[in-house]
Amino acid sequence: MESPGNLDRISESAFKTFKYCPTFPERFGCMEDARAFSDVFFDNYNHVHRHSGIGLHTPASVHYGTHLEIREQRQAILSAAFDANPIRFRRISPRAPTIPEIVWINAPIKEVLANI
Repeated sequence: MESPGNLDRISESAFKTFKYCPTFPERFGCMEDARAFSDVFFDNYNHVHRHSGIGLHTPASVHYGTHLEIREQRQAILSAAFDANPIRFRRISPRAPTIPEIVWINAPIKEVLANI
């Protein structure tokens, strides 16, 4: 279970991403406008936007487990491209990004990790 401090940092991080979105309005006309904007933003954030911290997958893909099949497909395409033209890749076979075992917004101090 997350500690209250971690939840605060997660919520602050999400709010910053939300607020610094290029289409975030200076003001909302009413509560319904804010909800409509939020619905569109979070749908895109969770289902369309690929996040570098999770191997260029969407949060929904990782949540529902489809990221494994997607990574295999990406790797097949990269391997075919390498086989067709290895010089393009400096003769080093490209690897599709993987998702990390653990993802932190604010990683705990190493001393704390040693006690886990």
